[in-house]
Amino acid sequence: MSFTYKRLNKDDAVMLLVDHQAGLLSLVRDYSPDEFKNNVLALADIGKFFNLPTILTTSFESGPNGPIVPELKAMFPDAPYIARPGQINAWDNEDFVNAIKATGRKQLIIAGVVTDVCVAFPTLSALEAGYEVFVVTDASGTFNTSVRDAALMRMAHAGAQLLNWFSVGCELHRDWRNDIEGFGGILGGHLPAYANLIQSYSQK
Repeated sequence: MSFTYKRLNKDDAVMLLVDHQAGLLSLVRDYSPDEFKNNVLALADIGKFFNLPTILTTSFESGPNGPIVPELKAMFPDAPYIARPGQINAWDNEDFVNAIKATGRKQLIIAGVVTDVCVAFPTLSALEAGYEVFVVTDASGTFNTSVRDAALMRMAHAGAQLLNWFSVGCELHRDWRNDIEGFGGILGGHLPAYANLIQSYSQK
């Protein structure tokens, strides 16, 4: 069977940050709180570094799900911000889908809380609509690892690609010669081991 490697393209990708809300974050148990927040902000930094169109959305934020993580709103003050009044699947919200269509891009980089609902449902809907979907596994969180694994399997079987934030950045960057310090600075800022690597390189 032939295989076509469909890699991320910074000129055709849009980043979707779904339901990273204060209340929902308390449900994340497959990563520690500090680790998970670092992963989400690392992905956000990558989105900014590559100037990816970014769309923020929340679910029923007036209820127990709570407001969006303030760092994300501060990082993307001009991004479309879709406060869904009740739809659980973001794809059921017309404003959200229209914001994606308005970018003209066909590759969706998605992360959110919780993985099995807020990420899985729009991922499956987007695949059905003909988009390429790249799920950022470590910037998405849920109740436990078994729930996470089942959700990732469901999405992968439907055709989604599963990546972590580090691989998203590397696939978008393609070549170190494009910007060693800028891209390396993002990696070093979120991975202590990589900070040591960059420091060793800088001291040459």
